Amino acid sequence: MTSASIVFPTPVGAPHFSYRNGSLYAEGVALTGLVEQLGSPLYVYSRAALRAAYEAYRSAIGERNVLVCYGMKANSNLAVLKEFARLGAGFDIVSAGELRRVLAAGGDPAKVVFSGVGKTAAEMRAGLEAGVMCFNVESLPELLRLSEVAHEMGKRAPVSLRVNPDVDPGTHPYISTGLKENKFGIAIDQAVAAYRTAAALPGIQVVGVDYHIGSQITELSPFLDALDKLLDLADSLKAANIHLEHLDLGGGLGIRYDNETPLPASTLIDALFERIEARGYGDRKVVFEPGRSLAGNAGILVTRVEYLKTTEVKNFAIVDAAMNDLIRPTLYDAYHGVLAVTPRDEASRKWDVVGPICESGDWLARDRRIALREGDLLALESAGAYGMVMASNYNTRPRAAEVMVDGDQAYVIRPRETVDQLFASESVLP
Repeated sequence: MTSASIVFPTPVGAPHFSYRNGSLYAEGVALTGLVEQLGSPLYVYSRAALRAAYEAYRSAIGERNVLVCYGMKANSNLAVLKEFARLGAGFDIVSAGELRRVLAAGGDPAKVVFSGVGKTAAEMRAGLEAGVMCFNVESLPELLRLSEVAHEMGKRAPVSLRVNPDVDPGTHPYISTGLKENKFGIAIDQAVAAYRTAAALPGIQVVGVDYHIGSQITELSPFLDALDKLLDLADSLKAANIHLEHLDLGGGLGIRYDNETPLPASTLIDALFERIEARGYGDRKVVFEPGRSLAGNAGILVTRVEYLKTTEVKNFAIVDAAMNDLIRPTLYDAYHGVLAVTPRDEASRKWDVVGPICESGDWLARDRRIALREGDLLALESAGAYGMVMASNYNTRPRAAEVMVDGDQAYVIRPRETVDQLFASESVLP
């Protein structure tokens, strides 16, 4: 059979990932050639896809006073950060290590919001020394410590309190962050008292208010419900003579993994601003913290089929990628599309795509109908966010290489680790 008789699927990341001449390409680069050169498993990102995702936000924002702070926990490779810095983005960070990455990538610390529930005193000092735009404070004990640290340094820390609006985002419980039972933020009914405390502390300067209700949200209503509660709080703070310079509305906009229909950035932003302006806060700066929606569909994970194993109840495609490379399926029961890099015009069957790690939970996809032979390459879609950044060395497995494709050029932005590197800093007792 010829490739002309094969029906090629449309990749989730199209047009930046597409089939040409019977094989899957990232922009103008064939994945087969990349694997021949660099091996597998291999993370591959599209520079054009990153730009297009950012431009969708910028186009939706227009002339409004908005700062887009990339939620860099989604993908913190320096090349990815540098791309967003070039485009004018700020950054949402959750550790001093992430702050160091922003600075190394040439990001502007004055466009950084420092989030996270467990900031240490050392991290607070690092943020103050760098001159971050704002600390998103998540508890009263953190607020008190930050004031002490800032006061000792002869500074006042710019602060937004992260409030917990108790809104269900309708997503996986592990990535839901705005309910009362979650560890994040200050309960919204306690927020006015917390702001009064903040305004009275010597090392604190109140500059804004923040919320983030979760991730992979595909409906508009949770965003609007949370915003209504935030604006009610802003009214109460205004009555208490506490001024807010900005409103930080977090991130959480979902992407397509399977058959989801994500909200366009323009739909979300237009709806939010309609409420903001109607309530009299159109003069405030607005901050968004998208992560997944900027990077998720810009990356894939390429893996090779090592063995095909059939049993009475299951067919297993054992590949060279594993849960240490992409933990989302194991951790969240998450779905990632699976594409044959070079599809075959042969009879297909259902396969569980599994890795070589010694855990029953080491799986990447279940019950996927595909025609396979040993040695074939597969691409796991929507792996640009929470993929490599969550990778580990479990089973003493070196982490995959990362590549950024730009047109017909491919750049290694992190080489594959070696086993020797994994224990080079370890020592044994005499």
